[in-house]
Amino acid sequence: MARALISLLPITVLLTSCASNPDRQTLAGLHNVQADVEDITVEDSLERAMDSYRRFLEETPEGVMTPEALRRLADLQIENAYGIMGSGEIIELPAPTEAGVSGSAAQASPPVADLEAPASALRPSGSVAATSANSTETAGFAESDEDFESRTTEQYGFESAADSVALELPDGSVDPSLAGPLEAIAIYKRILEEYPYYERNDQVVYQMARAYDEIGQPEEAMAVMERLAGEYGYSRYLDEIHFRRGEFLFTRRQYFPAEEAYSQVVAIGPGSSYYELALYKLGWSLYKQELYEEALDQYMALLDYKQSIGYDFDESHDEADERRVTDTYRVISLSFSNLGGPEVVNEYFGAHGNRSYEDRIYSNLGEFYLTKLRYQDAAAIYSAFVELNPFHRVAPKFSMRVAEIYADGGFPLLVVEAKKDFATRYGLQSEYWYHFDTADSPEVVDYLKANLTDLANHYHALYQEEAFVEERPVNFDEASYWYREFLGSFPEESESPSINYQLADLLLENEAFGEAALEYERTAYDYPDHEQSAAAGYAAVFAHREDLSAADEIRFAAVRRATVTSSLRFAETFPAHEHAPPVLGAAADDLYEMQDYETAISSARTLIDNYPNTEAALRRSAWLVVAHSSFELEDFPTAEPAYVSVLDLTAEDDESRAPLIENLAASIYKQGEAA
Repeated sequence: MARALISLLPITVLLTSCASNPDRQTLAGLHNVQADVEDITVEDSLERAMDSYRRFLEETPEGVMTPEALRRLADLQIENAYGIMGSGEIIELPAPTEAGVSGSAAQASPPVADLEAPASALRPSGSVAATSANSTETAGFAESDEDFESRTTEQYGFESAADSVALELPDGSVDPSLAGPLEAIAIYKRILEEYPYYERNDQVVYQMARAYDEIGQPEEAMAVMERLAGEYGYSRYLDEIHFRRGEFLFTRRQYFPAEEAYSQVVAIGPGSSYYELALYKLGWSLYKQELYEEALDQYMALLDYKQSIGYDFDESHDEADERRVTDTYRVISLSFSNLGGPEVVNEYFGAHGNRSYEDRIYSNLGEFYLTKLRYQDAAAIYSAFVELNPFHRVAPKFSMRVAEIYADGGFPLLVVEAKKDFATRYGLQSEYWYHFDTADSPEVVDYLKANLTDLANHYHALYQEEAFVEERPVNFDEASYWYREFLGSFPEESESPSINYQLADLLLENEAFGEAALEYERTAYDYPDHEQSAAAGYAAVFAHREDLSAADEIRFAAVRRATVTSSLRFAETFPAHEHAPPVLGAAADDLYEMQDYETAISSARTLIDNYPNTEAALRRSAWLVVAHSSFELEDFPTAEPAYVSVLDLTAEDDESRAPLIENLAASIYKQGEAA
């Protein structure tokens, strides 16, 4: 690696720049100490700087600059041993990789990510997978609860040049590389002992604590930090020291004193770069004492703070921020789970005030329960949110999730009930859509369509089951209701004709022939042409005929007229249909019996002209309608050839030939009379 060159400033400049009062000029003999100003390498520069301070301390009488020179010398010893020491800030923890998760859990979804610390140079004492993952709010909880807790509560340490430093060599001697740091610690102790009023003693104590941490003596580092916290309450390092105390105590399972230490950082407020992480770890220290509600207060305070500084839970953020929030959601889920169950969430927000991000709390808890195969609890938590917030923008999706969870758990009856609840709450005529535009919620609308179809088909299938004969009235009503809900909500969808056809089938099966006929007619004629149009038209005629067969004297005439009208419309609209000739012929017969002779003749003529190759019986029946109707209308010139055609299609031994011949003769006679 390239070695940078620097020029050493005169030691007078170094010292006066480090002093808190640059106006003080108390070192009269300082001009006798000559500094080397030639270009030298960084490594040599540190040694020369330390030599310069040593010469200064040896050759200059003790004075107000002495503790400053001692402190600088000690700091350089540490820097020389380990490189420039960290700033005391926190280094971010990466999220675990899926490679660290075995089995199907690794494939389920991205792992839950860690709470990122403020921008800093602290790192956990253990190792964590270095590959980050794109976390989501409702992550798949690929980590076990134990791994999650271990990762997110791991102790943060000072950034150092090496992961560990051995204090002694195998022969028991002191590692020569520790000579500098140990000398630095000795200097720091000397400053504190000999110069108790030195204005930077808080920095001295702070650096000494870090030096102990660098050489692997955490107990000594902790003792020094306790001294700083107790004696230097004004220090700018106080928040870091309290946080480090909390970390030290937490990892040793001293959760109550750790709580006190983290609380000191939180009390300093958002001005501390440790504030967010202290809130999080304070929550964990309370959690480990089984004070779950108090822990929740800290987690909510963290999310409240995020929101107060402009964090938008609806927007994407950098990975670190999203991991921090995601981990907070998960530990909130753990806390609520330990408090009892879904009902606790409602009670908590009722007592502590609602939050704009509540939906995320509920959804994360629901997914947490689902990973534990607690299907009822998972569905209950989503349902609870919907009950409390029926007009929230995510309420329909939460309602959808309830049905999905029951389906995953294998609870078909509960799936049906959940779908009914969704369809009732979020049907297009429901109050929800007074607050939202369907155009903005295509996913919800599509789910509604599928829901209505599923419900109608479900109850229709139950209606057809022989095993549920006694429940048929109820199943009929349910199926009919959901079919009509679909058609009322989506009258022009591509699926609508098919749904309408199924409704008509249901009515036919239930022997509601008149209603069935009307629904078949809607299916056939009220939609753009579709593949079931002709079949529906014929089914309408069939249903009318069934209705006619069952009609009493009061209804008979009206039903017959409706039957004829439907038949003529079918034959006109679908002339190529295989049943068009017999339908037309039956209509002509009905019209003759109804004494609507002109329409009867027209219908019969259409059959004769358009279907010359149809079976003889149908052609004979049509000619007979023409002949008899014309005779009744005294249109004897038309009746005569019509009777001839009928006779041509009548067997010689048919008993009906005699009256037909008689009518033929009468037609001829009447023409003669008129002449």
